[in-house]
Amino acid sequence: MEARYYKKLDNKKVKCFLCRHNCVISEGHTGVCAVRKNIDGNLVALTYQRCIAKHVDPIEKKPLFHVLPGTTSYSIATVGCNFKCSHCQNYEISQLPRDEDIILGEIYPPEDVVNDALYYHCKSISYTYTEPTIYFEYAFDTSVIAKTKGLKNIFVTNGYTGEEALSDIAPYLDAANVDLKAFTEEFYKKVCGATLNGVLETLKLYKKLGIWIEVTTLIIPGYNDKEEELRDIAKFIKTELGDYVPWHVTAFYPTYKLTDAPRTPVSKLKRASEIGKEEGLKFVYTGNIFDSDGESTFCPKCDKKIVERVGFRIKNMAIKDGKCTHCNEMIPGIWN
Repeated sequence: MEARYYKKLDNKKVKCFLCRHNCVISEGHTGVCAVRKNIDGNLVALTYQRCIAKHVDPIEKKPLFHVLPGTTSYSIATVGCNFKCSHCQNYEISQLPRDEDIILGEIYPPEDVVNDALYYHCKSISYTYTEPTIYFEYAFDTSVIAKTKGLKNIFVTNGYTGEEALSDIAPYLDAANVDLKAFTEEFYKKVCGATLNGVLETLKLYKKLGIWIEVTTLIIPGYNDKEEELRDIAKFIKTELGDYVPWHVTAFYPTYKLTDAPRTPVSKLKRASEIGKEEGLKFVYTGNIFDSDGESTFCPKCDKKIVERVGFRIKNMAIKDGKCTHCNEMIPGIWN
């Protein structure tokens, strides 16, 4: 279908402003994402309704820990991404159009996505696995229908959506987990093919629009694991987003083109968690390792364990109507 968020230029060129790359695309070519193509002076979304992956996932897998704990989220994706991360864990589908010049996926209309989510008793739909921004039209049309059926909508995203697009979907988008992959422009340019500032601006826009956000940082030894940089991330979250915003610090495993770095030591991950708490964040979680306390939620007032997690399973929960059942402290999130 014809893409949204672009304008026509001279000589059949177009300028796409769906994401913060703002690609100028010549006739016959695609943008950075490799899935939005200029055909005879019109920008076309090649992946509309072309689903490459669909699963019923625990919402904790996104990871979202303050959104409907213990429920499942119907998760979909198309091929493609507007980042080219060297360490992408889903590179087989995210980088397929760029690496192989192929668009794959079965036709799966928005109405069918919503009906299947309801059939499997999911409480939300997650647009995930690759980057939802690049299949925005598909995600948007699905989210509008999902909202009318009482389902929540979730982005799992690299945080590079353009301001107009994110503002348009905000009434239908309930929550997002946003990757803040590092805190240097050098990392984003070298490893991701993007800019740090673009991500920071998008994160601030999420807050302004009132969408619940949780932030994830994959700790890569030798790349983004210096204590000063981790402290800068924690400071940004507290100052610009709020001390209540959950920060997930997760372990790296060598993959795709980034194989020169070792696995993240558990000690490094726990130190990152300590840094987040030292900087005043109320909810910091460790991921990709077995650490029950590190993935459980503690009340910031009485320090009681109020959501006990083991992997992606909720073992015990002491939150009622969004409040700690021990001391009645309000716990930020989406609980009902």
